[in-house]
Amino acid sequence: MKPARFGIGLRGDRRPSEYSGLGRLAEDLGFDVVSVFADLGYQPPLQPLLEVAAATHRVSLGPACINPYTTHPVEIASQIAALDLASNGRAYLGVAKGAWLKSIGVAQPRPLQAIRETADIVRRLLAGDDSGFQGELFTVEAGFRFEFEVARKQVPLLVGSWGERTAALAGEIAGELKVGGSANARLVPLKLSRLAEGAARGGRDAGSTGVVLGAVTVVDEDGAAARERARSAVAMYFEIVAGLDPTVAVPEGMVDEVGRLLRTGDDRGAGSLIPDELLDRFAFSGTPVHVVQQVRDIFDAGAARVEFGAPFGLDAYRGLTLLGERVLPEFR
Repeated sequence: MKPARFGIGLRGDRRPSEYSGLGRLAEDLGFDVVSVFADLGYQPPLQPLLEVAAATHRVSLGPACINPYTTHPVEIASQIAALDLASNGRAYLGVAKGAWLKSIGVAQPRPLQAIRETADIVRRLLAGDDSGFQGELFTVEAGFRFEFEVARKQVPLLVGSWGERTAALAGEIAGELKVGGSANARLVPLKLSRLAEGAARGGRDAGSTGVVLGAVTVVDEDGAAARERARSAVAMYFEIVAGLDPTVAVPEGMVDEVGRLLRTGDDRGAGSLIPDELLDRFAFSGTPVHVVQQVRDIFDAGAARVEFGAPFGLDAYRGLTLLGERVLPEFR
């Protein structure tokens, strides 16, 4: 059995100098991966990731996840190549179709094809292939190449999605499938089944793609306070993902009401609508003991990695320290 792997996920809502400290702390505590989310309206992930790269020497790091509708695949390739160079070959690339894009009038046609073509363009450009690319959605003229040094000719690929067909695509082309906004162990067997279908289609070994569950995390010795904070933090994601989980029953009208309260700026009111059972499906929250049990269920179900998403705790540094000192050791 492969060892349990852990990552942290950072939002682009902090000053640049803060990312180096959080990244260094995560590395010192034994985390394996540092991700920065590419959520619409937040800082683009490259700058925070460069700060983490400069402050660390071991952890893998990358965006979770960039979409090819607001960032062209050639730009995605150049950004990940720059990050890989700055980190001495520690970058990974996370690609997804993106969320909240309707709010800026950006359509998302044929997401599977967009992700597949993005992965292909990135692979070609990193490898120095200047023969060009003629896809159904994207084109790169022959002769185009990077005009800077590339650290590696290939970087690990993560595909982010809840969808069944995209999960199968991840099994065909990626090293990891991330289900963002979920702490639900019941999802893992479903995703492993889809990954196996994709692996068979792509001529890959079963198990070539690991499942990653990542969600808002708030851990504290005061478990009640941690869970209250988590409800507010998870509300913005709950509106997007609650209807995507086939293993949970969400009360009728709850998602719409959560969304309505969010749009009035009432994050706390929106979060208060989420009952305990649903909170445990969409967030890691409570005391370290409670979070340990959530994580154990996920690994027992067959996941390869857990990613704890910000804000980590009532205080970010304290929460991250509790995760590193009280949760990770239970699995190592």
